[in-house]
Amino acid sequence: MHQSLKLPLTYNYNISNKKELGIGIVPYSPLGRGFFAGKAVVESLPADSFLVSHPRFLGENLNKNKIIYDRIETLARKHHCSPAQLALAWVLEQGDDVVPIPGTTKIKNLDDNIGSVRVKLTAEDLKEISDAVPIEEVAGSRTYGNMVKSSWNFANTPPKESKV
Repeated sequence: MHQSLKLPLTYNYNISNKKELGIGIVPYSPLGRGFFAGKAVVESLPADSFLVSHPRFLGENLNKNKIIYDRIETLARKHHCSPAQLALAWVLEQGDDVVPIPGTTKIKNLDDNIGSVRVKLTAEDLKEISDAVPIEEVAGSRTYGNMVKSSWNFANTPPKESKV
């Protein structure tokens, strides 16, 4: 659901190549910088939060992304869990080589995150969750404008046959 928001849900970082090479995957910000935990949706952002200037939390982008949050919240109710738990459960189902490490500063959020291991999802559930977060509907850049040049998009992975 990420790529900051479409995190887990459509992280198309050429996953099959990484799996083929035996490379583990640690999704960055698996809760979309707190979005799926309700930041800026069910709770307001503190004025001193760095998220107040994040492209996905600004103006019309936030309004569009709230629609996605509402879909995930509806699915979370169906699974008797929080939206954050559903997002993490989705990530956990992406393979044994995918290990999310959600950050938090609150024990209650840590407890909520741990609860995601109790959420059981079928193949149909996984598809329904993925379909609820179409990448083309995620509004705003996944990173701050001044950080784009140092993002993963500009990294190079040597070919499998390489001796590097």
